Amino acid sequence: MRHRKVSRRLVSTTEHRIALMRNQVRDLFKHGRITTTLAKAKELRRYAEKMITLAKKGDLASRRRALAFIQDKEIVRKLFSEIREKYLDRPGGYTRIVSLGQRRGDAAPLVIVELVEEKLTFRKSRLTSERLKKLQEFIERKKREYGLISESKESAKEEMTKEEIQAKEEPKPQAKEETLEPKKESQESSQVFSEEELKESKE
Repeated sequence: MRHRKVSRRLVSTTEHRIALMRNQVRDLFKHGRITTTLAKAKELRRYAEKMITLAKKGDLASRRRALAFIQDKEIVRKLFSEIREKYLDRPGGYTRIVSLGQRRGDAAPLVIVELVEEKLTFRKSRLTSERLKKLQEFIERKKREYGLISESKESAKEEMTKEEIQAKEEPKPQAKEETLEPKKESQESSQVFSEEELKESKE
């Protein structure tokens, strides 16, 4: 039975296992991805995500705890600046495990452990949008049945929407014509003044 056994053994001693996890976490934050076996990757994911959670807190105590485990000032500085900014909006799931197949020799399952680069995008599913649409139609139908919405208001809303659509679709050449007309008048007046000036000069 596996009662109260938190982690995988991986190696013979506890000190060796902690040193192995420390080196793998350091390499993961340095390069962004590493190749290892499946058992080591699952254990590595626990430590790496704990370090990113400490970085998201961002206080001095969290920085000291991360430095005590990683033991590399440059990696901790990168963790609390670049990696922290990348995952501030993500509530969890900072790493990904991709299978590579079996290793030649001992047939151990190899995987790639990498930091997730994509940003979270929340999009409503098609079923949810259809369900909300049907619910709104049902509410409007019930309001009409109980007389909460009058037909005159509905017709006025429909007319308003039609007018708005027509206003958006129709172009507006009138403003251009108005702007061109005063220019023509100014040109004609200038021609008249020039003819009068020529007559006066001749006289």
